[in-house]
Amino acid sequence: MQVSLETTTGLERKLTVGIPASVVDQEVAKRLKEAAKTVRINGFRKGKVPMSVVQQRYGAGVRQEVLGDAINRSFYDAVRKESLRPAGQPSIEPKQLEPGKDIEFVATFEVYPEIEVSGLESIEVTRYNAEVTDADVDTMIETLQKSQADWAPVKRKSKKGDRVVIDFKGTKDGEAFEGGTAEGQTLVLGSNSMIPGFEKGIIGMKAGETETIKVTFPDDYQEESLRGAEAEFEVTVQKVEGQKLPKLDDEFFAKFGVTEGGEEKFRADVRENMEREKQKALKGKLKEQVMNGLVAANTVDIPKSLVSGEIDALRNQMGNQMMQQYGSQAEGIDFKSILPDDMFKEQAERRVALGLIVSEIVKNEKISVDKELVKSLIEDVASTYEHPEEVVNYYYGNEQLLGGVEAAALEEQVVSLVLSKAKVSDETISYEEAVKPAAKQAEE
Repeated sequence: MQVSLETTTGLERKLTVGIPASVVDQEVAKRLKEAAKTVRINGFRKGKVPMSVVQQRYGAGVRQEVLGDAINRSFYDAVRKESLRPAGQPSIEPKQLEPGKDIEFVATFEVYPEIEVSGLESIEVTRYNAEVTDADVDTMIETLQKSQADWAPVKRKSKKGDRVVIDFKGTKDGEAFEGGTAEGQTLVLGSNSMIPGFEKGIIGMKAGETETIKVTFPDDYQEESLRGAEAEFEVTVQKVEGQKLPKLDDEFFAKFGVTEGGEEKFRADVRENMEREKQKALKGKLKEQVMNGLVAANTVDIPKSLVSGEIDALRNQMGNQMMQQYGSQAEGIDFKSILPDDMFKEQAERRVALGLIVSEIVKNEKISVDKELVKSLIEDVASTYEHPEEVVNYYYGNEQLLGGVEAAALEEQVVSLVLSKAKVSDETISYEEAVKPAAKQAEE
């Protein structure tokens, strides 16, 4: 086998590989000889078909199979010979495949970048702490009550938190626009499900009243023709409903799995869940800072093929979420056309870069999976189920699930390593701040 290596641009490599004709011809002859023992052709007994007939009938197909196997095997042999680490699948371009002549093909592919992780000491991280107070528990219980609340008509003016039934007609420059009209629409005031200013304009209205509300559409509104446009909505309130919270009684507690112990047990369970959520959120904030620091401190050449694969994974993930949300309405949708690559490119590049950096740290520091940490992570998940021991056994019996937990454990071990070298400061925040998503916090 002859191999020629060329570096084209960046991480791209081009391998030209030659395979002696005899290697292919011998394998073709071998497979045809084996096939001749079992093929059935009219006019001949099994195992007695002349080789010339077998060659005529099956020769081309067998040769095609042998060529595919030979090219695939030769590519990976050449990669090992040249000590290369391909990132993604190669693009194979045959140059010479004629029978009787040496085979030649060109494989174009990307390789993993050489990474030297540095700057861990310069990473600055804030380690947040938070306490779940009695007031936090009260707020959470009120939220749970609202999730189970009934709605009852009220005669007063509407306020934030009320539910209204409205008719509205929107106009822009005096002309009605598509999607701007509705009748009998239900809206919870304060849900921020409408464009800015719309819900605020309804607050203070009573059932039977009609008002004209002036709004400005956001610059990033989904309908391009309405972006940044000023519009008016004539809104009629048909009904105003206030929330009627359920009592804190055994019937209410049972809806959340508490059948004994009354309010004391219910409050204890709520606090325990809040503590678990708080720890998860704080751990996430810490990890996010560490990962941001690693990316900022280390510039990495990213293989395009890996980014492309990550984009596809992110798109499929969002597509699955849409399928779950919209059900049959989403069937047949071409997600690649409505969810373009650019939508996921930045996130995909960051994830690939992080994956490469973390992998390099694991390799350089010779980090192996901490089995006790894996056990702790699985038990933490299992503790939220009615029969935790069954969940633990299920995880250990499922190779894919266990692999996911082991990967998460490795990431935690990397985070711990970085924290041991980084500049870490401590800060106490409220429970509300602790569980607030990072994106929302940054926005505020």
